[in-house]
Amino acid sequence: MTASNATPLLSVRNLRVALQTSHGQLEALRGVDFEMQRGDTLGLIGESGCGKSLTALAIMGLLPERATVSGSIALNGQELTQLSDEALCSMRGARMAMIFQEPMTALNPLHPIWKQIAEPLQLHQGMDLASAKARALELLERVQLPRARERLDNYPHQLSGGQRQRVMISIALACQPDILIADEPTTALDVTVQKEVLALIRQLVAEDGMGLLLISHDLGLMQDQVERVMVMYGGAVVESAPTEALFGMRAHPYTQGLFAARPQLGLKRGTRLKTIAGNVPEIFNWPHGCAFADRCSYVQNNCRQVLPPLELVPQTTIAIDGQDADQQRQATAHWVRCPLWQKLEAAT
Repeated sequence: MTASNATPLLSVRNLRVALQTSHGQLEALRGVDFEMQRGDTLGLIGESGCGKSLTALAIMGLLPERATVSGSIALNGQELTQLSDEALCSMRGARMAMIFQEPMTALNPLHPIWKQIAEPLQLHQGMDLASAKARALELLERVQLPRARERLDNYPHQLSGGQRQRVMISIALACQPDILIADEPTTALDVTVQKEVLALIRQLVAEDGMGLLLISHDLGLMQDQVERVMVMYGGAVVESAPTEALFGMRAHPYTQGLFAARPQLGLKRGTRLKTIAGNVPEIFNWPHGCAFADRCSYVQNNCRQVLPPLELVPQTTIAIDGQDADQQRQATAHWVRCPLWQKLEAAT
C-alpha cells in the first residue's frame, strides 16, 4: 500500500511473525502492511485465528517467547522491532497503550484500582504517590465512572464489567499515548454498555488526537467507530478500504462472505442466516497461496500456489481538507488481495 510523504504516526511494513509450535516454526503473519496518521481510526476485522490480535501484540512487543519477527514497525519514525525489552517497556503505557478484551483478567485482583492507574504515572512521569492518586481520580471521572471518588479503593471484583473496562481505559490513557489499541474491548459487555464504552473511547481519542486501532469481529461496530477497515484472513490483509467504501462494495470473496453472514433486520422468522462453508484453517494447514482457497467458491488452481499481492481497486478520489495529494490517495485507497476480483460480481 502506497505511503504518503509525511512521517506516519504508525507504519507497519511487511510484518511477518513466525511462532514456535508442535509442528515446528510456522509463519502466523504473512506480510502485513498499513500506516496511520495522528487522529486516524483503523479497524481490523476477521474471524478468530486470522491474525488480528497477533498484529496488535507484535506492535506492543508482547509476542510469545521464541516468536520471530521480521519487517518493520515504526512509531513516529522510531523502529520498534530493534528495541530491547527494556526500551519497549519504557514505551508501553507512555507512547502506546492497549485495552484488552477481558478486564477481569487484565487487572490485578490484589490491588485497588487507583494504584493500578497510578502505576504508569509513577513509572513514566515520575509522579509521587499522592499526585498519582489525585490524577487517578481525575482519569476515573474523565471516563465517567459513577461515584469515582468512592470507588478509588475498590478492587476489580467489586466493579461491574463496564466499570472495569472504564478502569482499563483510564490506565491506557493515563500517560496520553500516541496510539491506542483496543482489542475486542466490549466482548463481555451487554449491548447498552458496549455502545457507552465505544462512544467513550472515540470521544477520548478525538480529544487527545491519538490514533486508534480497533480490533473486532463485529461489522456493525466497525461501521460506526472507524474511518478505515482492514479485513484479515490467514495472517494476511485480504482487503483494506475506507469504511464507507467497503460497506458500499466488497471485492474479496472472504469479505463478501462476512457481510452476507450478518444478521439483518426484517428477515422472516425461521430464515436461516448465510454462512461461510468450512473453518479457518490451522496455521500448520495453510496453503502456500491464499489461505481462503479451501472455502472460496471461485478458487482456481493457482490460488493455492502463490499468495497474491494487494491490488488497487479504481475509485473516485474524495478531496479531504488539510491533506495533500499523497495523503488523500492513501486515505481513500481500496486494496484487495485477489486477482479474480474484477471477474467476480462485486457485492454491494
